Amino acid sequence: MTQQTQAVPAPMLFNPLAPEFIRNPYPAYHRMREVDPVHRSPLGMIVATRHADCALVMRDPRFGKDFVGRMTRRHGPAILDEPVYRSMGHWMLQQDPPDHTRLRGLVVRAFTARRVEDMRPRIQAIVDANLDRIISLGRMDLIADFAFRLPVVVICDMLGIPETDHEMFFTGAREGGRLLDPVPLSREEIDHANASNAGIAAYFQLLFEERRRQPANDLITQLVQAEEHGSKLTSEELTANIILLFGAGHETTVNLIGNGLLALHRNPDQLELLKREPQRITNAIEELLRYDSSVQATGRTAMQDVVLGDVPVAKGESVLCLLGAANRDPALYPDPDRLDITRTNIRPFSFGGGIHHCLGAQLARIEAEVAIGTLLRRLPDLKLDDAESPDWRPTFVLRGLKQLPAHW
Repeated sequence: MTQQTQAVPAPMLFNPLAPEFIRNPYPAYHRMREVDPVHRSPLGMIVATRHADCALVMRDPRFGKDFVGRMTRRHGPAILDEPVYRSMGHWMLQQDPPDHTRLRGLVVRAFTARRVEDMRPRIQAIVDANLDRIISLGRMDLIADFAFRLPVVVICDMLGIPETDHEMFFTGAREGGRLLDPVPLSREEIDHANASNAGIAAYFQLLFEERRRQPANDLITQLVQAEEHGSKLTSEELTANIILLFGAGHETTVNLIGNGLLALHRNPDQLELLKREPQRITNAIEELLRYDSSVQATGRTAMQDVVLGDVPVAKGESVLCLLGAANRDPALYPDPDRLDITRTNIRPFSFGGGIHHCLGAQLARIEAEVAIGTLLRRLPDLKLDDAESPDWRPTFVLRGLKQLPAHW
C-alpha cells in the first residue's frame, strides 16, 4: 500500500455505488488522481485514474481479460454456476485471443465505416418519425421517448429482429447495467439477471430457428450460418454474443444521447453555440463523450507481473481503468471540467481501447450526431424540467439517466 493511500481512508476514495458518486463521480476521480492515482481498492482490484496508465493497461498485451480466472478469484468457483455469468463468459468482450479474434472477426464487417455511414439516412428517418409522433404533445421524457428508441430500432434492424417485436424490447431492455459493476450483486439481483437472461435467450433461440429455415440479410443469419460450421461458433457463443450485441448496441448510445443533452442544457453557452453553428456537431459529440462518458470503466487482468505507475501489479490481479477519470485528466485536457465543443485533439476513451475498442463506436457517434442535431433544430426552445438534480440509474460502469423530462 502506498504512503498516499495510508493517509486517506480507502473507502473515501472509491465507493462506486455511493449515491453522491452516482450523481457526480468526477470530484472523486480528481481526488484519486491527485492522492493515489494507482489505487489499491478494498474492493479487491487496482484502480487506475490517469490517462497514460489507462492507455497502457488497455493496449499492453501483458494485460488481458481472463474472465473465468477473475470471477473465480473474486467470488469463488460457484459464481460460474450462475447462468448469466456463464453466458457472459462467452461474450467476445470477455475473451482473449485467439477466441476474441475469432468471435470479433465474425461480426466486424457489419460495423465498417462505410456500412455505418450508409445507415445515416435510415437513422435520420427513425429520429424524424419519432419526433413527428410526439412533437404535438409539448413534452416528453428524453430518455424513454427519444434517446432510447433510436438505438433500439437500429440494433434490431441490424440483428434482424422483426418490427412487430420491437415494442417488447422498448419495455424490457435496460435491466443489465449492474452486471458490469465492480461491486458484487445481491442474491436477488443475480436471480433477476438469470431470469432476464433466460427470457431473452429463449426469444433468440426461436429467432435462430426461423433464420435457419429462412435466411435473411442480417447479423443473426450471418452468425447462425457461422454456428452451422461448428469450428467458427458454438451454440452457446451464438446466443451469448447476440445478447451482447443487442445490449451493447443500444445501452451506450442511449446514455451518450441522454448525458450529452443534459450536459448541453447545463452549459447554455455551449448549447447556444451548437444551435448557431450546427456544423460543429461532430466535434461536439467527441467533447460530450469526453465530458460525461456513458461507459465509465473497463477491466483487465495482469497476465504477468507488471509495474503500473510505481505500483507493482502481480500476475492475476485485476485492474479497473476509470475511463471517466482518464477523459478528464488535466495532463491531457486543459480545464478538463469545462464543456467546450470547440476543444481540439479530443481522444476520449469512452469506447475503450486496444483490441477491445468498441465495434459500434462509429455507429454510436452517428446516431448521437443525428439525434442531438435534429432535436436542437426541430425543437430549439426545448427546456429540461430539472437539469440540476436529474434521476440517475443506480449503476456505475454504464452511466446514464433513468429519465430526463423536458417540455417545449
